[in-house]
Amino acid sequence: MRLFRLLTLLTTLVAPTAFADDLYQIEMILVRQNAVPAIVSRAAPEDWAAGAQPISKDSLRTPSLNGEVEKLTASADYTVLLHKTWQQTLGEQASKVAISDGKEQYGQFPIEGTLNLKLGRFTDVDADFWVNQIDGNGMVTASESLKQESHTKNGQLNFLDNGHLGLLIKITSLTAPAPRPVPDEIPD
Repeated sequence: MRLFRLLTLLTTLVAPTAFADDLYQIEMILVRQNAVPAIVSRAAPEDWAAGAQPISKDSLRTPSLNGEVEKLTASADYTVLLHKTWQQTLGEQASKVAISDGKEQYGQFPIEGTLNLKLGRFTDVDADFWVNQIDGNGMVTASESLKQESHTKNGQLNFLDNGHLGLLIKITSLTAPAPRPVPDEIPD
């Protein structure tokens, strides 16, 4: 019986803990890959943000991937369409945010989409974006779309490739302790 108690205690100490909702910084860069022909899809739906919460202005942060944006902009192979950074809580329950850029016309934006994020061993990312052509009357006449799911590793820059559109995303914990530096010498 004593062995059973020790095994139970040991199991609870060794077993992975459930992921609690913690604060994360999300940075994303939406790019067009100019070497790949654009695929015009159906027009973005009018309810493109259904069930998603818009990013509040208070949660917006200063981007840290400006060097990557400069490299992409300097290359003729890429066009940077959108670069946003914000913080939000992530947990085991999916969190869906609405992201848009440009002048709104009848509920549509030149760039609009959603990110559905769910924390686990990796962060599950479900990206759904449209790059819209809007006519003089404010109607969407054509769209390019990115629909991609991925399991991204936190703290690293990840690329979600969708042919002519791609998404660079970095999800960094703001509450996890920083990794310890590697010692210069290993003591004997």
